[in-house]
Order: sequence, then C-alpha cells, then structure tokens
Amino acid sequence: MKARRTTSGLPRAGGTTPGRTNPLGTPAGRRTRVPVWPAASPRRVTEARRLAEEAELRQGVRYRRWFVALVGGVLAMSVVVVLLGTVGLSAETRSRPLTPGEQHRYQQEEIARRWQAWPASGVFPEEVKYLGLGRAQQYARRVGIAPAAECRDAVDASVAGPLDEHGCVTMLRATYVDQTATFVFTVGVAVLEDEESRVAAGEALTQDDRVGVLPVAFRGTATERFGAEQRQRTGWVGAGPYIVFSTGGYADGRTRAAIPPEETLHSELWPTARSIGNQIAYFLADPPKVPPCTQGNVC
Repeated sequence: MKARRTTSGLPRAGGTTPGRTNPLGTPAGRRTRVPVWPAASPRRVTEARRLAEEAELRQGVRYRRWFVALVGGVLAMSVVVVLLGTVGLSAETRSRPLTPGEQHRYQQEEIARRWQAWPASGVFPEEVKYLGLGRAQQYARRVGIAPAAECRDAVDASVAGPLDEHGCVTMLRATYVDQTATFVFTVGVAVLEDEESRVAAGEALTQDDRVGVLPVAFRGTATERFGAEQRQRTGWVGAGPYIVFSTGGYADGRTRAAIPPEETLHSELWPTARSIGNQIAYFLADPPKVPPCTQGNVC
C-alpha cells in the first residue's frame, strides 16, 4: 500500500521545504532576529542633558553680549548727540557782541513797533516846540487825538492810492494849535509795513500841496472850523516805516480859495506846521540805544 501524499504543496508543520527561501534571504519558516539596542544608562542621559544645557547657555550668553553691545552703542550715540546739542545751544545762547547787521535790525524793529508800544501821548506829545517871530521859542499845544483810521479814509483820494498799493497799515492823527490859537494844524502818521514800503510809497505820492492828510476838528475848541477846505498847505516827511503828513490853516475858518493869490500866507503858518510834523517824525524814528551784547550790556 502506497503512502499518501499531501496535495496542498505546503510544508508540513514544523518542517521546511528544501531549497526555498523567503525574500529576505532567510530560510522559509525560520524567525528573523531584530537587533536589540542597549538601553542608555542614566549617567549617559545626564551627561547629554548637561551638554545640551551648556550649549544653550553659551548661545544665550552670546546673544546677551550682542544685546548689551547694541544698547551700549545706542546709549553712547545718545550721549554724543546730547553733548553736541548742549554745546551748540550754549554757543548760541551765551552772551556775545551784536554784529552790525543785528544792531541795525534791532533798531528797525524797535522803531517799527513804536506806534503800538508807545501810548498815544508818546506819538503825539502834549506840546511841541517851534520857532515863532524873531526866532522866539514857542509851543504848539495838542487839542485832541483822533481814533486810528483806515489810511484811505484819512487822506485825499490821490494820496490814498499809493498808500494802499504799498501796504499802509493805519493812520494816526492829532490836531494842534499854535501858542496864540491863531493857526490850526493836523498831523497824520501813516504806518507802513517797513521802511522799504515807505520809500516806495513816498516815491509814488503827488507833490501837490493842496492834498494830503484830512484835518480833524474837535467841537468846542479853536479847531472846530478846520476842515479840508481850510487847509492852506500840506506836506509830508518820511521817517523809518512812517510817512508823517502835516497840514495847517487859520482858526477863523478861512478857506484856501478865500485868500487872493497876491496875498501871502502868514509867515509863521507853514513853518510851524512843518516844524510840528518834522519833530513828531524825529521822535518816531530816533534811533534807539542798542545794547552791545545779545543778553544786555555784559558779553
């Protein structure tokens, strides 16, 4: 009787098929061994951890040094900037002699603000000296001061144009009488923006002595009959940023047209009017005393 053969073609349990291997090169049916790594010892773990901490610490120290160096550089630059600023400020603010240009500018600015800085009685003194007959010294007395007016409203139309064109700021006016109350005079101060504007306006003004500042009369005084028709002559003089106009007439109300051409004006009338205007111009433009240093009298 023949032995029975298996038909599955598979090896019997516990056996192997000769000459056949698995894809890994080991005989089929035989288990492969996985290498086992030795476990790290606690000492090695501790050492590795220590080395990592030291590396991290060294890196932090480097970063800190860079940060400290950067902050130190910024602080050093700040100190240098502050020192330079302090030195520059000290050099700029310490007292030193004024240059000629600064002295001239100081005088111009002082003169230009007088019409506002001074009281009205400073611009128009209560009494103004003039020379009468026989060159006797006499005084014109101020009767009143008019409110400040627009330049175009205080002069004739032919004068208003040049003043407006060159930036006239305002017109200040006051009226005087001579020592005998025979003559009446109105003085007008036209305020220009600066001396250059005043010069330009003066060059454009007409030379007609019939036009100029309009008179200001005060009721109940010797001036109440003094109007535009009563002006006998008018004129002006420049001083700093100011044009000082003056006009004069008779207190009795005589008009210019009422005086025949062959009759001359009173010899004191126009010289007195001109003297009053010139003195007020002198007061306004008198050069102030300039301090020698930027902070006073000590450099």
